[in-house]
Amino acid sequence: MTYIDGVLIVNKTYSLPESYAPGGLTSETQSAFNRLQSAAANAGYSLWITSGYRSYYEQQSLYNSYVWRDGAAAADRYSARAGHSEHQTGLAIDVNYAGQAFVGTPESYWLAANCAEYGFIIRYPDGKEGVTGFKYEPWHIRYVGRDLAVKLTNAGLTLEEYFGISSQY
Repeated sequence: MTYIDGVLIVNKTYSLPESYAPGGLTSETQSAFNRLQSAAANAGYSLWITSGYRSYYEQQSLYNSYVWRDGAAAADRYSARAGHSEHQTGLAIDVNYAGQAFVGTPESYWLAANCAEYGFIIRYPDGKEGVTGFKYEPWHIRYVGRDLAVKLTNAGLTLEEYFGISSQY
């Protein structure tokens, strides 16, 4: 497992062992999401978790189903291989609709504008596929803590850019 400045790094380059299994969202991640969800509701938006924690084996099955359907090259653009998914950390959440139906919704704009205040980043921002290794996913948020989230969001940086690391199989 790789930590940089106390941040667990999981991407195409840095993996988790099969045995890493927090069993759900971390309590800090869940609490932060609850606050985010409440703030969204107060602003008139509805946010929910469509996908949170996934075990190594759940991710393996999901990824393999995408490879079967779309081929490995396509699947690698939008789904992580087992051991390389942030969902296995208990720190990542797919909000509302994990797909193109979420792009451009009022909730997606609100989430992007406000998630950093609650410690989350949009993990795979638009125009950063060459850096993160994944296409734009405005629904995929990653808990990194408020200070880092605000810093990354204000600077328009991904974890890869901020820490000077790669993301490639």
